[in-house]
Amino acid sequence: MAEDATRAAALRDRPILLGIDGPGASGKSTLAALLAERLETAAVIHVDDFHLPSAERPRDSGAIAADVDLARLETQVLRPAATGGTVRYRRYDWDLDRLAEWTELPPGTPLIVEGVHALHLRLRHVYTYRVFCDARREVRLSRGLARDGESARHLWEDDWMPAEDRYLATHRPHLRADVVLNSSVHTKGVGAPAYAVVAH
Repeated sequence: MAEDATRAAALRDRPILLGIDGPGASGKSTLAALLAERLETAAVIHVDDFHLPSAERPRDSGAIAADVDLARLETQVLRPAATGGTVRYRRYDWDLDRLAEWTELPPGTPLIVEGVHALHLRLRHVYTYRVFCDARREVRLSRGLARDGESARHLWEDDWMPAEDRYLATHRPHLRADVVLNSSVHTKGVGAPAYAVVAH
């Protein structure tokens, strides 16, 4: 309780910097978009924008977040945002497999950073608020295949989900989140997930 009170006092006057983590297809992007609508001036930044170009990725590495440039996310986005500075970053262009043009956000812009590894150990302390999204494994796989196609099943089952399992078991971001949401339940007749609060 004392730790929470100290953290709340330290973050009270800082710009909004929200981190949303969770495994693939757990509702992170949908939640980020919904919150950005409510906040109006908020910008959403995706951890996927900080993937390394293929030439820079380590070969056959089982290391956690080996394909993600967490250092660039930290230095170009999180640190400036946390101190009320200008955020200036280059996103990864998935089609061209290279970094795209520079994007600049004015000081004080509320930021929502979403994606797997958003609450990585080296990053989680920066946020003013931390959310972890979850969903049952079969629900996530079904959503992922609906989005990416049946041809991506082997990637989901043999690559992405096992890698996420290692990250979640090692870094345990759900235990450091201010709130844990489960999106396994869908609103009747609506494709977007409904979120149930699991812990806070």
